[in-house]
Amino acid sequence: MPIDETDPVPADPSAPHVEAHLPPGVTRGEGTLRAFRKVLANTLVANVTSSYLWFALTFWAYLETRSVMATAIIGGGYMLFTAVLGTFFGTLVDRHRKKQVMVASSTVTLLAYAASGGLWLLLGEERLADWGSAWFWLFTGVILVGGVVESLRNIALSTTVTLLVPEDGRDKANGLVGTVQGVSFMITSVFSGLSVGLLGMGWTLAIAIVLTGVALLHLVPVTIPELDPDPEEGGPRIDVRGAISAITAVPGLVALILFTTFNNLVNGVYIALMDPYGLTLFSVEAWGIVLGVTGLGFVVGGGLVAKLGLGSDPVRTLLLVDLGIAVLGMTFTLREWAWLYVLGIFVFMAIIPMAESAEQTILQRVVPYRTQGRVFGFAQSVELAASPLSAFLIGPVAEFALIPYMESAEGRDTWRWLLGGGDARGIALVFLAAGAIMFVTVLLALASAPYRRLSSAYAAAPPQQLETSGATD
Repeated sequence: MPIDETDPVPADPSAPHVEAHLPPGVTRGEGTLRAFRKVLANTLVANVTSSYLWFALTFWAYLETRSVMATAIIGGGYMLFTAVLGTFFGTLVDRHRKKQVMVASSTVTLLAYAASGGLWLLLGEERLADWGSAWFWLFTGVILVGGVVESLRNIALSTTVTLLVPEDGRDKANGLVGTVQGVSFMITSVFSGLSVGLLGMGWTLAIAIVLTGVALLHLVPVTIPELDPDPEEGGPRIDVRGAISAITAVPGLVALILFTTFNNLVNGVYIALMDPYGLTLFSVEAWGIVLGVTGLGFVVGGGLVAKLGLGSDPVRTLLLVDLGIAVLGMTFTLREWAWLYVLGIFVFMAIIPMAESAEQTILQRVVPYRTQGRVFGFAQSVELAASPLSAFLIGPVAEFALIPYMESAEGRDTWRWLLGGGDARGIALVFLAAGAIMFVTVLLALASAPYRRLSSAYAAAPPQQLETSGATD
């Protein structure tokens, strides 16, 4: 789907906005868009690999342990480490060329996956499948390292959109990013379930290692036209202060990040319990296929953004999308019907790219380019920190309290009028409560002054300036 390739009107040189560090003689247009498409294609290869192994690990862990708590810890651990390292990753992105960052990320991921394969060969599945042993957590931890480091690429990609894509095509470019993420999710969710069910975790690891190597080889010849960054001398390795200064300089941006953080606290509930609910309704092979089919929603949503954009006020678009997510969370498990769950997941996946594209577009416009890596990283740290907290909390609460309660005669009689009957009514009760909390929060945000201030700041922000001096490749 095409991106508008019209170059933006140059900003006033005195405007306090980003220099997009392009080499002399390079302007945003068809040449930089070609580079963006190559980076996007490589991201597809890398995301397919990372998602494939991570889905497979979650499926395998639940099937071997039958423990909601184990999957909650695995999912929460991923979010926790991604959050903790976000600002550090963002600082790296601001201080190094984006190509160097992506190559380093892919290399570390390859080494981590290779190490997990070595553990599998040395210890065998029987020892690794005992979630009460240290070996289980070492094995999952090594795979987690590879997946977390892969997230460094996503921060680099967000700043690459600012660097290479014209101002008025940036929301559509973010829609293409969402489409790529949807395609990778759709492919890997299907093949992860089939791989674990038919081939086993050992062959799944082998496939992931090979695909990671292919992604790295594909990345090496890709060129991103960019000047060497000019970081502040003696700056900290984890530049929290620089990120906070850039965020507080934009009216309403702190409120946006806090709002997204709270929503992620709610979304952590779904991270912890969505797979166990699905695996209650379907076999692992069927569940993988369900995720693959519903993953078309990512493609549909990202494609709509890539074609239509986000409108003149992405801040408003973001809040309206979140309102839709809240309503969906309150309704898609009201009855233990497989078709209702599948339809709900599809709609959820179709609107998520709109929310993510809106936030990316807002930050790419209102935050100076030279600090965008730190802002994206800091926002990731703060926003994602909420998800593992709720995932860690809701896992044991659901397993030891709500699920047994809803399996009791008292629980079934009390809630049958609303939630019907079935084997997973405890999880459904959690989903209903999480959606209701999010619904109220979004309504409050729509009525708030920070929402209006951020909308005004986005409308008033000048286009990002181009910097055409300094060292070149």
